[in-house]
Amino acid sequence: MIFVLNKTNTIANKFLAELRDAVIQQDKARFRRNQEKLGEILAYELSKTLQYEPIEVQTPLGIANINIPADRPVLGTILRAGLPFHQGFMNYFDQSDSAFITAYRKVKRGGAFMIQVDHISTPNLDGQILILCDTMLASGQSLVSVCKELMAQYNIKELHIASVIASTVGIAHVRANLPHAKLWVCAVDDEMTSKAYIVPGLGDAGDLAFGEKV
Repeated sequence: MIFVLNKTNTIANKFLAELRDAVIQQDKARFRRNQEKLGEILAYELSKTLQYEPIEVQTPLGIANINIPADRPVLGTILRAGLPFHQGFMNYFDQSDSAFITAYRKVKRGGAFMIQVDHISTPNLDGQILILCDTMLASGQSLVSVCKELMAQYNIKELHIASVIASTVGIAHVRANLPHAKLWVCAVDDEMTSKAYIVPGLGDAGDLAFGEKV
């Protein structure tokens, strides 16, 4: 299952356009906030798939019957680029616990690389719904490596992967390796550079949000 937000014309396209715009994205605060807004929108869309239960709410004038989510998903992100996007999900799933993962490319001889999952800080994921947020789904190797590491440690009930921009290559890689994962993306781009940057994409999301790394 894959949900692509910009297949329907909504106000989300404005936030996505500003994220991509080479001039507007130089405003770091605005860049982070636009990621956050898109996270909020995807959180809303994803919430439609959760289980709900009825409750009674006492108002000043009577009783209101309301269905609220029975599930409280755990929100995960891969540091550092995904933090603003993750915050958008936190704004809506505001009682959820969070998981944080660090992963990096370990370059081997000849220029080939493997993904090294360096650190995982997470609540118990047994029987939980996990929403893993990462701004860019490029090759998909980092996301697949992280998910497999988590699934080796925990019996995850349901896995959702959320990204702002995904490549067709990355989507194919996730589908081949995580066939039960549900994908939530704002846009899909067809090209990718030899260094695994999505084209047209938006550039390096981590650097744009937090400054260039050395």
